[in-house]
Amino acid sequence: DYIVNELILKGTNQSFDTLTTDAVKKDHSFTLLEATYLERTGLRFEPSDYFSFGLADKNGLLTNAGKLMTDQHTVYNSRMFCTRWNGLEKGSIFDDALDDKEYEGNLIYLLKSGIEFIRNNSKVRFVKEAQYRVDKPDYAERAVTEALVNALIHRDYIVLGSEVHIDMFDDRVEITSPGGMFGGGSIQEYDIYSIRSMRRNPVIADLFHRMKYMERRGSGLRKIVSETEKLPGYTAAYKPEFSSTATDFRVILKNVNYNLEGVIHQVTHQVTHQDSELSTVSEQILAFCTKPKSKKELAAFCGFKDLRNFTLKYINPLLESEQLEMTIPDKPKSRNQKYITVHSE
Repeated sequence: DYIVNELILKGTNQSFDTLTTDAVKKDHSFTLLEATYLERTGLRFEPSDYFSFGLADKNGLLTNAGKLMTDQHTVYNSRMFCTRWNGLEKGSIFDDALDDKEYEGNLIYLLKSGIEFIRNNSKVRFVKEAQYRVDKPDYAERAVTEALVNALIHRDYIVLGSEVHIDMFDDRVEITSPGGMFGGGSIQEYDIYSIRSMRRNPVIADLFHRMKYMERRGSGLRKIVSETEKLPGYTAAYKPEFSSTATDFRVILKNVNYNLEGVIHQVTHQVTHQDSELSTVSEQILAFCTKPKSKKELAAFCGFKDLRNFTLKYINPLLESEQLEMTIPDKPKSRNQKYITVHSE
């Protein structure tokens, strides 16, 4: 299919996603597409929409855009590889990857999976103000969504064996998609505030716009920057970066909570740093538990995902020092277990 499509595309002005295939619509399901469309627009996806939106022709044959939206994995290159690396550089998947996932299939599924992978491997820290606390996420979720939509919508699906890559490091997320700038050149040559809309795959771009995953045409890169600029602690040093070659496009989102001086301090004064961190988190827990709180509530409040390590490192020491106590001490593993601060007389 891909070799045939490539030959056809070279001789026409058609895009990959508009080409009709031999896949029959009635042989495939579109549960995720229809449910997501209803959720995000409040409208039902009507049978006639498949033709009017460009997902199928009048004979019931799917276009490539339609195949990219089926529940089944019908386009081999519709894949996403995600890795959370330990440190600042890539290494061995077996030795240096803290988390490693592969996804394939429907574009909405890939988008949601990519967002979830980045969220699960990020933290939301906070600072305490006089009357409230300010959340400090590593990355702006809207910027992440825009970057992933950009990667899935504007990528080149003809390149054999290709996929979108998410590589997370301590200080950044790199999202790389196959295919350079549509129309030639590199993104480094353009001003993103005046760049015109160039759509490699107009059918799926239009569909994602209808579902409100995209704003007006050509504004995605600007949205990535503007949403990142809203993060607490943002400075110009954390501005997202865009680069492209003839074969790929890359978006780099920087972790606004990553501080190089803090990392150096951690290496040279590791024990002191760990003691300080422990004290800070312990204080957060005790301040938060003036009323009973569950373990999940505590972990979420302090910005931790791993409940087991959070319990071992923070909750258990506070229980042992009798600064924190269980609301159901006779049943430590009760599903209804909560924790409350012990107030000294």
